[in-house]
Amino acid sequence: MINPFVRFATVIVLGLLIAPAIRPAWAQADNEVIDEIVAVVGDKVVLKSDVDGYVMGAIQQRQIPYSEDLWLEALNRIIDQKVLAVHAKKDTTIQITDEQVEQALDQRIDQLIAQLGGQARLEELYGKSTLQIKADLREEFREQMMAEQFQGKKLRQIRVTPSEVQAWFSQFPTDSLPTLPDIVRIAHIVRYPDVSEQARAEGMEIISTIRDSIVAGGASFEEMAEQFSDDLASARNGGRDSGRRLNELVPEFAAVAARIPIGEVSQPFETQFGLHILRINDRKGDVIDYNHVLIQFDESKAEGTKSIAYLNTVRDSILTEKVPFEVMARRHSQEAASSNRGGRVVDPMSGNRDLPLNALGPTWQQTIAPLEEGQISQPAEVELLDGRRAFHILLLQKRIPSHKVDIHTDYERIEQIALQEKQARVIAQWLSELRDDVYVDMRGKAESLSMADSGSR
Repeated sequence: MINPFVRFATVIVLGLLIAPAIRPAWAQADNEVIDEIVAVVGDKVVLKSDVDGYVMGAIQQRQIPYSEDLWLEALNRIIDQKVLAVHAKKDTTIQITDEQVEQALDQRIDQLIAQLGGQARLEELYGKSTLQIKADLREEFREQMMAEQFQGKKLRQIRVTPSEVQAWFSQFPTDSLPTLPDIVRIAHIVRYPDVSEQARAEGMEIISTIRDSIVAGGASFEEMAEQFSDDLASARNGGRDSGRRLNELVPEFAAVAARIPIGEVSQPFETQFGLHILRINDRKGDVIDYNHVLIQFDESKAEGTKSIAYLNTVRDSILTEKVPFEVMARRHSQEAASSNRGGRVVDPMSGNRDLPLNALGPTWQQTIAPLEEGQISQPAEVELLDGRRAFHILLLQKRIPSHKVDIHTDYERIEQIALQEKQARVIAQWLSELRDDVYVDMRGKAESLSMADSGSR
């Protein structure tokens, strides 16, 4: 039996669904000769190249060798996803908007651009424009999101009782239980460094030149956004975003968007993200369609004197006036995600508050090291989880020294793994039952591998 404690931070069930793969141009060219239909699910086909794409991604991400078992595993996951999508389409409570699909596509394209070193490299490698790539993937992403929502409804119904947790834990011999690293539970209040006047002046010069090129020089707003905007998600669409409500935007942006005449290019204005120019294409009530260009400030020229002074004042208020840390985090932290949680820092993947100390970055570890439980650090520079440079004060709420896994001290974490194991079993059985109601036909390589797999059991 593989000891599940080695993957405390892994959410097992999420592995049942996989994101759509994008095949590079060279792979597509080969597939014109060797591609084949390996399965039919309902009225949808699964191509051998689809499965090969997923296998290629798994090999790169998990650093494992190719095997026929891996190929068959990828095929079955694709089939499961399509089966879930078939059932999801019959569920009237499953609703996926065009905006949700676009957001998921943008995130995936952003990841690829970052991995490959730029949009030009992406388009070169895949032999298509970014817009063509998105067009090819749009319905596949919609199908995946419907499948995820449908599976999520089932997952939320699965619970684990204390007796099930105890029974699950007791199956592991004491001498096989691992030693856990130091665990901490923390909260923080974040302030970003102030933009230097030099950085602000440089940014204003760039955004003003772009605006002049559009207004006086006749340049296309879309072309300027594609070339110069630091908002990569919208830049590939010429800076366009549609169907956005004003209350979804930061106040400074919303204020300009609410008053500027339709079709006019705004004067440069500043938000927490940098400098913008904006053009409203359409406005219906508080819903707008717009294009914008964002120029971010050079953070290497930002300095933290004011941020440190601000944090010192906040820290003094907490210590001397006994204002709860959570209240001050909601009022004063500039990191939106954690401030909404009262400053609590969580694992972005699992949402778990108990964090392995050795998984945090060196700036975090250095700040935490001298603290006792309940103490608040002095202001310190930190690299946030999104990679941004900032300053923070940190509250150490709990520290659990390195120790062997124990049902009493680690119950919540053991409960989480036991639940994940149960979810995996229940979902696997449920998917098998769902397949019975959907036409699934294995062909070619898939049929031969499935037969060989069945015969080996």
